[in-house]
Amino acid sequence: MSIYQDQKAIRLTKELREYLLEVGIREPALLKKLREQTVTMPERNMQILPEQGQFLNMLVKIHQPKKILEIGTYTGYSSICMALATPDVMITALDKNPEWTKIAKKYWQEAGVSDRIHLIIGQALDALPSIADQSFDLIFIDADKRNYLNYYEQALRIITNTGIIIIDNVLWNGRVIDPAHADLGTETIRKLNDLIKNDDRLDISMIPIGDGLTILKKKLW
Repeated sequence: MSIYQDQKAIRLTKELREYLLEVGIREPALLKKLREQTVTMPERNMQILPEQGQFLNMLVKIHQPKKILEIGTYTGYSSICMALATPDVMITALDKNPEWTKIAKKYWQEAGVSDRIHLIIGQALDALPSIADQSFDLIFIDADKRNYLNYYEQALRIITNTGIIIIDNVLWNGRVIDPAHADLGTETIRKLNDLIKNDDRLDISMIPIGDGLTILKKKLW
């Protein structure tokens, strides 16, 4: 029996999450509009949840990064959340799909943050070498899961010593603990989670918000 089994961890029921959204989320009208448009798209499950967006916004306000790298932009919800947190940040956004990011650019403009976001269209693994000489204070990884191990190692090379890395979908809708799922994306997330657990270079925190976020920071001593 796990030593954690008897320790209290709340189960987020549908009703409890609705309560969380009602009293714990301050979602700007523009972001709600973007989320409601995105939910009509076939790839809507790629959209981060509003509680995740607000959490990213809070982290940026606390950490005050000057340069952010976003690996996987989709329709721009997360990048807007981060850009709205401070006027002094520049975001480099990587995404492969010009149709998704066409929507993102529209909302960046409406949010008044388009001058803070530099978009690079293309496969992230192809784009990352072009910025390998840069360093970033915060990196948010939310792209194709099959390449998460590659993104992780690349991120460690270009994050500043005091920077933080945030990885989305680390709980993968519960599939990480379901042996019936052995697809490449699921297996890669399992390998990444195990790798991070045992990576002595980092301080780590995995939190069950949305589909699971892991926050990483290099150890300084």
